[in-house]
Amino acid sequence: MPKDFDFARRMKLGGAGMRDPRVAMRAIIGLLLVANLAAAVVAFKPFGGSADDLRQEQQRAASLLTQLQDRIKTSKRLVDKVQTARTQGDQFLAKYFMDVGTASTSVLEELNQTATDAGIKMGQAQFERLPIEGSDTLVKETITVGFDGTYSNLTKFMHLVDKSPRFLIIESMQASAPQGQGGQSLNVTLKIDAFIKDLPGAAL
Repeated sequence: MPKDFDFARRMKLGGAGMRDPRVAMRAIIGLLLVANLAAAVVAFKPFGGSADDLRQEQQRAASLLTQLQDRIKTSKRLVDKVQTARTQGDQFLAKYFMDVGTASTSVLEELNQTATDAGIKMGQAQFERLPIEGSDTLVKETITVGFDGTYSNLTKFMHLVDKSPRFLIIESMQASAPQGQGGQSLNVTLKIDAFIKDLPGAAL
């Protein structure tokens, strides 16, 4: 070993400070701390490691960011579709479903006017309301009513009902020909469904 690195000789030849054992001990501890710090730098790479390590970390971060952005876009599209469907559903209900308090009167008035326009006579009507399965606020109202008129006029009536802005649906029909009319007049009983928006707590 070169003489310059002879620790004992340096201790002997040093000044008064080096002859103090406490100073020598501090120097040894300092060297040990420096060695440990150097080992930690090599082991843990606090400055980011090699260029390849940094490049791989950057690629992983970029890939993760792309995945997160794609998920955000997908979620946004889903939210937009749900909002569009909700808006369209609300518009449909507002346009075609009647209020619970005025539904029966409105349907009766429309059917009576439609019968007049078609040239047939309308009889007494019966109403029945049933909740729509799966909904707490929507109700189906079935109107059972009889009509008298010719085949062509009854056909016209059903065509007008089909075009009603109130979303009326003819559920069933029973027809009979009165005796002595020569088949010119028919008695028809129709079941017509209308749809109602029921308010919470309102009586059906």
